[in-house]
Amino acid sequence: ITIQSAATYVKWKDRNVNIIDTPGHIDFTIEVERALRVLDGAILVLCSVGGVQSQSITVDKQMKRYNVPRIAFINKLDRVGA
Repeated sequence: ITIQSAATYVKWKDRNVNIIDTPGHIDFTIEVERALRVLDGAILVLCSVGGVQSQSITVDKQMKRYNVPRIAFINKLDRVGA
């Protein structure tokens, strides 16, 4: 479980792509808000087994508020019950 934002980067062609991992738990909403202020885009990772959680909806609303372009990535699709 992530309890604070973590940042790293990767090189892609002639660019640096910054990656920020933010906590998904509701207790860390402010941490997500801080990260959203500096993003050019986001990937919202959703779990197909657990389904969309209330915090996922909250984060989506935060991204809309900051006009952060986003895509959703649904992981664990190979699991039973997905």
